[in-house]
Amino acid sequence: MTPAVVILLFQNSMTSRLLAFAFFVIAALSDLWDGYLARSRNQITNFGKLVDPVADKLLLVATLIPLYLLTLRYPYLGGLPVYGGIPLWVVVLLLGRELAITALRTVAARRGHVVPAGTSGKRKALMQNIFLGSMILWVAFQTGAHQQGWDGPFWHFWVQLNGWFSTVTLTIALCLTVYSMAEYLISFRRILAGKPA
Repeated sequence: MTPAVVILLFQNSMTSRLLAFAFFVIAALSDLWDGYLARSRNQITNFGKLVDPVADKLLLVATLIPLYLLTLRYPYLGGLPVYGGIPLWVVVLLLGRELAITALRTVAARRGHVVPAGTSGKRKALMQNIFLGSMILWVAFQTGAHQQGWDGPFWHFWVQLNGWFSTVTLTIALCLTVYSMAEYLISFRRILAGKPA
């Protein structure tokens, strides 16, 4: 579903972007569901421990970069409190963390250690997905407002509500990104030193 999300986001219509939101939600929920199934059926594998975080990263990249480019090119799609559009430093922090952890996981795997996603990493992924979903919805409705000239008290209430929700979830996701990276770095340092994680 990830390619569908990317294609639909770049279509300049509210309907396409609402479809992108629907596909994103299905993809994010399916990721949670397959993890639940694996744990409940005791079918957790080393392959799953390695591949599941990669799937999370693909969805993050395929959603975050288009949203960054759209809010950069069309400023009316941004306008979140505090952040405005999605700043470049946010993209660098979120994606840089994923690249660094993936590289360290690869090194650990070559040394015979499979490092599964930790609790803080899972919470980080959840908050990122909530932010990205709310941001896709924001972009979809801002597109509709721009094209159809929406105005009035209900619209302004929606803008404030969704804008602040997206801002708060992004802030929490950023804090969890930094925290989980520090936690992983400590764990990887122990592995590379030959100690149990």
